[in-house]
Amino acid sequence: MNDLNREKTIVRTGVLGILANVFLAGFKAAVGLLTGSIAVTLDAVNNLTDALSSVITIVSAKLAGKAPDKMHPYGHGRIEYLSAVTIAVIILYAGITSLIESVKKLVQPVTPVYTPSALLIIAVAVAVKIALGLYVRKTGARVRSDSLIAAGKDALLDAVISASTLVAAGIFIVWHVSTEAWLAAAISLVIIQSGIGMLRGSVSSILGERAEGELAHRVRQTILAFSEVSGVYDLILHNYGPESHTGSVHIEVPGQMTADAIDPLERAITERVYAETGVALTGISIYAKPADSAFSEKVFDDLRAIVSAEKGVLQIHGFSADEKTRVIRFDAVIDFDVKNREAVFAEIVSKLTEKYPDCRIAPVLDADVTDF
Repeated sequence: MNDLNREKTIVRTGVLGILANVFLAGFKAAVGLLTGSIAVTLDAVNNLTDALSSVITIVSAKLAGKAPDKMHPYGHGRIEYLSAVTIAVIILYAGITSLIESVKKLVQPVTPVYTPSALLIIAVAVAVKIALGLYVRKTGARVRSDSLIAAGKDALLDAVISASTLVAAGIFIVWHVSTEAWLAAAISLVIIQSGIGMLRGSVSSILGERAEGELAHRVRQTILAFSEVSGVYDLILHNYGPESHTGSVHIEVPGQMTADAIDPLERAITERVYAETGVALTGISIYAKPADSAFSEKVFDDLRAIVSAEKGVLQIHGFSADEKTRVIRFDAVIDFDVKNREAVFAEIVSKLTEKYPDCRIAPVLDADVTDF
């Protein structure tokens, strides 16, 4: 989906969310005032915050769609992540405010009065929110919009909240026990939890996350389709918005390749990767695969044996062992789950040094940045 169509889809979905939430907020506010239900009234307030969230989503989509400029050469796509943070903060504020009001009603209870028409309106609201939530979440996933996905999840949460109001009404009608204030407090806690979850996810996107496994795999397979490439390593992807990725990668090619051959290969790889995945490779580094020799094969076998004895080593690449210069090079990728990655790396280097004391070991501790 191109940027223009994506923006139009987000705006259209946002407008639908505004209309639906304003409509529901008006009805719920009327029901809450008529019945004296604090839970329904707070639910109406929650719908208004949802409408505001949709407004923010629309504005952020417009701003994110601005063309790159001198100050922002990679575009403005990350504005969408900031808008998701803003929405999360609004939801948190609504949840905390609702919790305060709920506690006040627990201290000074108000007996609600339910009518068939009020209950019917709430039931309709549940159906509308389920339909809206499923549609917005599905659209958000399709256009890769964190704001829409968050709005869709929030709408589905609202449906659960409204349905619980119906349950409270049933309890009051049958047993004459008011659970309104307790329900309102529970609703507030759920809203707060939802806001914290959304905030955590949005901040994580801003900080920079691990490359998406499916996208990284597609980039790798595209590069490996070139016959000259025997390995793809150290793929790093930078996210400048849901639809904007740049990256760098190491590729392994035959050691006898010259610059005249490598240059057109890199250009072809860059063009094909962008055409097939949308990722703009800004740098391709080269690992020269050395010609096989008895010495290099022995060193590699020894290194592989050492590595297999260590837990958490995911990969060894960029290997070379020159018998003339007595230099051994390799990169080791160690899982972030390993408590002390540096200690494991040092142990590998130490054991290899013991086997080849007359060689200079030039290792690199690589970060586990991509799932292949």
